[in-house]
Amino acid sequence: MKFYKMQQKSRSIIILTILFGYILLQFLWWEILLVKQNDKIISEKQKLVELTSTNEASLKQDLAELHYKKKMQTVMIVSEGTVFLLLLLFGIYKIKQAYDKELFLNNQQKNFFLSITHELKTPIAATKLQLQTLQKQKLNETIQQELISNALLETERLNMLIDNVLLASRLETGEFITKREKQNLGEFTDGILKRYYKNEIQNGELKFISAKEVYGEIDVNAFPSVITNLVDNALKYSKEKKDIEVELENKNGASILKISDKGCGIPDTEKTKVFAKFYRAGNEETRNTKGTGLGLYIVKYILNKHNATIKIKDNTPTGSVFEIQFYV
Repeated sequence: MKFYKMQQKSRSIIILTILFGYILLQFLWWEILLVKQNDKIISEKQKLVELTSTNEASLKQDLAELHYKKKMQTVMIVSEGTVFLLLLLFGIYKIKQAYDKELFLNNQQKNFFLSITHELKTPIAATKLQLQTLQKQKLNETIQQELISNALLETERLNMLIDNVLLASRLETGEFITKREKQNLGEFTDGILKRYYKNEIQNGELKFISAKEVYGEIDVNAFPSVITNLVDNALKYSKEKKDIEVELENKNGASILKISDKGCGIPDTEKTKVFAKFYRAGNEETRNTKGTGLGLYIVKYILNKHNATIKIKDNTPTGSVFEIQFYV
């Protein structure tokens, strides 16, 4: 199916190229004909002037005027033809640019719907399995509580995913409004991490380090999406051994939040692109990882509303560091 679509696209490009080539050749041919016709008309006028003129000085003047007129008309035909051709080429370029952009967005949206279907089914399937185990087997209370805890965690993940989709929709329609208030970022971030990443913290995959008294003005309803999306991103693109570190500090009058991982990293050419809506990094390792392409887009949008900046740096020896800076 994919091969057929590529063949169809190549055939369309060939047909459009031939059509454009034909139009271009026809245009040049008619321009040449116009120039020749103009030369012919001026030549006939010159012959007429030579036959009817009796004054040599007047004849020379009339011939000079006809020669100048011939030159100016030729320049006008060529100039207008060139301008028209350039406008035609520019129009074709803009149409192709718009077509390529639309095709790119359509492919991104298609990939998004495929991804979101998978992302929604995964926690639903995991929760269903936990509940079926509880229903069909007689288990001791400790295992029952563990299964319930896991089911609740998957429900939280599902809720977070749906919140991302709804939030992206609100951003698109311009309905998102932030209401910032001063918060202790250490306590706030610690609460979010313990709520969504209890297992990762217990397994030593996620660590939180915070300086004392780190404050910032944030929207308490929107800012959790920044933390969860960045941590999810770090976990998603880390290798088998996950080592995520969330760090808070005060530096030069600013509050700094860093999320570091030791995963596959992000190439320099991708660092400014990953915040675009639906964008997925282009290397094979990243492409094979599940995701909707909304997380970093939401992060960037919310941080802009907080007048905060975000930078992506390379971690040592591998991985990435997402550094957020905003002023109290």
